[in-house]
Amino acid sequence: MIRQFVPQEFCLKCRSCCRFREEDSVWGPCLLDEEIQGLLDKPGIPSAALSVDHRLKLVADPSGEGFICPFLEASSNKCGIYNNHPFECRLYPFLINFRKGKVLLTVDLNCPYVYENINSQAARDYIAYLTDYLNSRPLRLMLKNNPQIIQAYEEVREVAELELPDETE
Repeated sequence: MIRQFVPQEFCLKCRSCCRFREEDSVWGPCLLDEEIQGLLDKPGIPSAALSVDHRLKLVADPSGEGFICPFLEASSNKCGIYNNHPFECRLYPFLINFRKGKVLLTVDLNCPYVYENINSQAARDYIAYLTDYLNSRPLRLMLKNNPQIIQAYEEVREVAELELPDETE
């Protein structure tokens, strides 16, 4: 399990995450292969919530403004699958990005908590923790087996370079 940087109380009040301008937003959560099967095996999870390109299919926001994750309970701002939410959601506002032939750990500064705290010692410590975690052999293998999780996000801040899995892994 990934230790979280942004406090839960802050997230529940923010109302920015899990909301998107476009239905096919690159920011829509991408799923690992094993997460897709895990979600399909859960009762009450419609297969229509998952796309063929390993993403959650976003749905119209009940407020009429853009789109939301199909598992977001908009009124409470809580995740309906929080105990099983996808790796990419657990990682956010940090993201795995591909840029200039490198795999990078990046952060979305649109998260107000990160924007205010990115230069703190706590942020530096968390980035070091997350970099070590993502560079561990099991996570490098996971990335190798799930290349769809490495996206090309724009307007993010690079915080660390990640190790690529070698061919023997």
